[in-house]
Amino acid sequence: MASNDLHAVETPVALAAGEPCPAPHHLDVRDTAVRRRTLMGARTVEALADTFRVLGDPTRVRILDALAPGELCVCDIAGLVGISESAVSHQLRLLRGMRLVRPRRAGRLVYYAVDDHHILELLKQALTHVEEAGRASR
Repeated sequence: MASNDLHAVETPVALAAGEPCPAPHHLDVRDTAVRRRTLMGARTVEALADTFRVLGDPTRVRILDALAPGELCVCDIAGLVGISESAVSHQLRLLRGMRLVRPRRAGRLVYYAVDDHHILELLKQALTHVEEAGRASR
């Protein structure tokens, strides 16, 4: 790296399979075993990844944001989010399948509400992250 190139980043050299990592390690064998026991199980990791996949769609995030203050019917969600009622129903079906929203029938109308308020906390945390990242890049 040239001494006058302050923004250059050295790319680490890829290791051949089975070759030991040259980086200094902070974990000894005992610490590695302890940490390995605290890792999430495979089913938990899959369920968590599925949740993030569902939250990875901007329309679904908008729907959850619209429902954050309280329940709404499909037509109100469509008006707030700016998509068709059919599209809202499709997205609500996916959100319901992940138990993120729940329906309440009132005669012919169905109202939807956030079923798991942990999701709203997760969205708030993600929003804080996005806002902090935006300020840092200015």
